[in-house]
Amino acid sequence: MQLPVKNATFQTDVTPDRREAGQPPERTIGRVIACDGSRATIQSAVSTASWRPMDVWSIGRMVSINLGENRIVALVYKVHAVETSWRESGENPIHIDVEFLGEVQENPDGTSRFQSGISNYPTIGAFAHRIRSGDLALVHDLGDRAGVEIGHITQDASIPATVSVQDMLTRHFALVGTTGVGKSSAVALLLRRAVAVRPRLRVLILDPHNEYASAFPDLALTIDGDALDLPFWMFRQEELADVVFRGRPALDDEPDILREVIAAARARYRVQTSQEMTRDLGSSLLKRPLEIGLPPRPGQEPAPQAPTIDSAAPFRLKDAFAVIDELIGLHEQRWPRHALRSLKVRLESLHNDPRYRFMFGRANMYETIAPILGQIFRIPMHGRPITAFQLGGLPGEVVNAVASVLSRLAFDLAMASQGACEILVLCEEAHRYVPSDPALGFAPTRQAIARIAKEGRKYGAYLGVVTQRPGELDPTILSQCSTIFAMRLANERDQQIIRSAISDASASTIGFLSSIGNREAIAFGEGVATTMRMRFAHIPVHELPAMGVGKQGEDGAREPTLDDMMRRMRA
Repeated sequence: MQLPVKNATFQTDVTPDRREAGQPPERTIGRVIACDGSRATIQSAVSTASWRPMDVWSIGRMVSINLGENRIVALVYKVHAVETSWRESGENPIHIDVEFLGEVQENPDGTSRFQSGISNYPTIGAFAHRIRSGDLALVHDLGDRAGVEIGHITQDASIPATVSVQDMLTRHFALVGTTGVGKSSAVALLLRRAVAVRPRLRVLILDPHNEYASAFPDLALTIDGDALDLPFWMFRQEELADVVFRGRPALDDEPDILREVIAAARARYRVQTSQEMTRDLGSSLLKRPLEIGLPPRPGQEPAPQAPTIDSAAPFRLKDAFAVIDELIGLHEQRWPRHALRSLKVRLESLHNDPRYRFMFGRANMYETIAPILGQIFRIPMHGRPITAFQLGGLPGEVVNAVASVLSRLAFDLAMASQGACEILVLCEEAHRYVPSDPALGFAPTRQAIARIAKEGRKYGAYLGVVTQRPGELDPTILSQCSTIFAMRLANERDQQIIRSAISDASASTIGFLSSIGNREAIAFGEGVATTMRMRFAHIPVHELPAMGVGKQGEDGAREPTLDDMMRRMRA
C-alpha cells in the first residue's frame, strides 16, 4: 500500500480501516510517529496538485486512529510543515498534533459504543483515518439520557448537537462570548428548548438591555418599570439602604437610624385598626412603637411582637415620617437631628420621583407578597412560563437591589414549593452582579445568586449565567456551572478562565476560541456527551431578541421620532 508520505516505511500488524459504501476511497491520511499519555503526532503529506478540502487537516476536526477492534478518537489542535519551504510539485510532509478524546469499541454483537479515556495506546506506525460519520455521531451521543437538539456539529452538519436539559438545568449552566457572536439568540434557543421539555419550569430573565421581550412573544410576560409592582417594604434592610442612599457608602449612623425607623413603622402598621389608618393617630399610639423591646410600664400591656427587620411585612412611609419627626422632637437626642432630617428628605425624594413609582406608587395596595410573586413567577402559568424582567428602564442605582430581591425570592419560592415549582434565574451580564472582585458589586445580590448556585439544586432553583467577560465573573459562581457554552472570546484572560474550567482531555479545544464563527460554540460539561464544537440552530426572525433584529428604521420599521426618544429618556 502506498503511504501518504514518500520515503516513510512503518511496520504494523494493524490493517487499514475497513471501508463502507459511500466512504471516500482514500481514508488513510497519515501514520502515528509519536505518542505520549494524552497526545500523539501524526505524519502526513499534502500536495498542491491534489489540494481538496477533504485532504486538508483542519484545526478542531476529529480523526480516528485504527487499533484493530477499537478506534481512538482524537482532536486536531496543531498542524505544521516539516520543511520550511513549500514545493509546488510533489508532496509536502506535515506533522499534525492531536489530543486523545476517547475510543470507539466494537461489541461482539456488531454494535459500537464510545467511551472517554484510552485503554490501549496507538503503536508507532498506526493508521490515522478520516473519522467515520457513525463514529462521530457516537462521540456526541447522550446515550440513555434524554436530549434536545440545539444545532449541529460543526465538522458534520448532518449530526445534531444535543444537550441534556435535565443536567444542564439542575447543575446550572453558563454561556459566554464576546459582543456580537450570537449569545442572545443562543440563550433564546436554549430557553425555548428547556420550557418545551420541562412543563413545570418557570424562567425569570434579568434583562439589563430589554431585549428578550421580542424573543418570546408566545411564551413570556414582559415586566418593565410601568407594569412592575415591587413595594419598598419587600426590600431587606441592606437592599433598601442601597436604594435610599443611592449606592454611596452610608455614614455611621444612617443604617442604624433607617433600621429603627423601619422597625417602628412596621410595628405601627400591625397594631393599627382599619379606622385608625384613615385618621390622625393619637399621641399614645404614635409613641408606642418607639418603645418596642423595652419592658412594659406598670399597668401597661406588653408591646406587640415586632417583625424582623428583613421580613416582608408591610409598612407605610407616612408612619416612617412620623417616627422620624418624633425622634427629631425628643428632648434627649438619640440620633443627630441633621441625619434624621437628611433621611426624611431622601425618603420624600424617592416617594415623589416618578422613576421609583414601581416601589412607592402602589406599595400599600398590597398587604401580602402573594400577588406579586404570582405575577413575577407565573403562578399560575397561563401558558407563559417565562418572565422577561426589563431592568434597562429602571434607575441605575436601584438595579442591584432589584436583582437581589428577585434572586432571593426565586430561591425562597422554590424552597417553599418543595420542588413542585422549578425556577430558572437567567442572569444576563452576570459580571455586573457577581464580579470577581469582592469589593465591587452589591453584597446582597452576590449572596442571593451564590445561594442559588450552591444550594438551589436541592429545591428546584436553577441558575443560568450569561456574560461577555468571564474573567470579570466571580470564579465561584462559574465553577458551580457544570455545563458551559463558550462562544468566541478574544481576551486572553477570558480564554484562560474557560480553559481552567474544562476538566476532560479536550483542553486544546479552547485554543481556537478566538477564531470560531458567529453562532458557533465549544460546549462542554455535564449537559453534553463530550466536548463538542457546534453551531446553534437558526431561529425565526420573530423569535430573535430585539438587539439581534436590526436597527429601527430597517426592513420597514418605523423610525423613532425625537418625541419618542425624549419620552423614553424622561421615563
